[in-house]
Amino acid sequence: MAASPAGQTPRRLEQLSWPQLQAAAQRPGSTVVWPFGAFEQHGPHLPLGTDGLFADRLLDAVLAELEGELPIWRLPLQSFGFSPEHGAFPGTLSLPAESLLQLVESVGRQLAAAGFQRLVLFNGHGGQIALLQVAARQLRALEPRLAVLPCFLWSGPPGLMELLPEPERSQGLHAGLAETSLMLQLAPEQVGPQRPVDGLVPQAPPPGWSLEGAVPCAWLTHDLSACGVVGDARGANPELGAQLQRQLVQGWRQLLEELLRSAWPPHQGWKPQP
Repeated sequence: MAASPAGQTPRRLEQLSWPQLQAAAQRPGSTVVWPFGAFEQHGPHLPLGTDGLFADRLLDAVLAELEGELPIWRLPLQSFGFSPEHGAFPGTLSLPAESLLQLVESVGRQLAAAGFQRLVLFNGHGGQIALLQVAARQLRALEPRLAVLPCFLWSGPPGLMELLPEPERSQGLHAGLAETSLMLQLAPEQVGPQRPVDGLVPQAPPPGWSLEGAVPCAWLTHDLSACGVVGDARGANPELGAQLQRQLVQGWRQLLEELLRSAWPPHQGWKPQP
């Protein structure tokens, strides 16, 4: 849990009374961060809640490093996400896309009504990046005075991918070196003894296409992997996990500080010319 400096209001909205929340929302630049995970298979060695654990714990670490007077608070973790690509593996519990869209709209509109000015969707699951971008755009259209920023945990901080060697940097899509190492750092008791490697030499997509990138394919995990891993976990270690943790926390702290000290979004009352 992110600690609150003496005399400061707690960072977690669920710990506030309604007058405290009302006062928080009215502060200039008031910002809410909502961490998103998923409930999905992560191979035979990582827990179903891997993505949520990362988003939840790293967000707390980031908030604990921010200056106490900054107007930022967090919501509880949204543990269930959109994970149809992992549906062939037992344990995956996925929401329909429409449910996640409605959830973001409902919660976001109520935060806007309370007076909050920004909502950051702090997402730890790669399979719902595009969906949360759609949700953010729809919410912004409904609540123009609420800035909505859909973020992906692994693609914000600079220098992160340089910590990973090839081919894992480009092909380690799920439960491979990075995720296993980070879990060994954050919650080693939840990591099983296996260090699988799978899914790295699938049948190649057609020329010019890729699994992820500029021209992606809507792949399903069982297209690529028998055990649910797409990557190589054999070299995973807590030292790499500590480096990843440090880079993630430092990067997101800087990004959130810059957001909080900015005047985004601009509200200029622009109207189209006839």
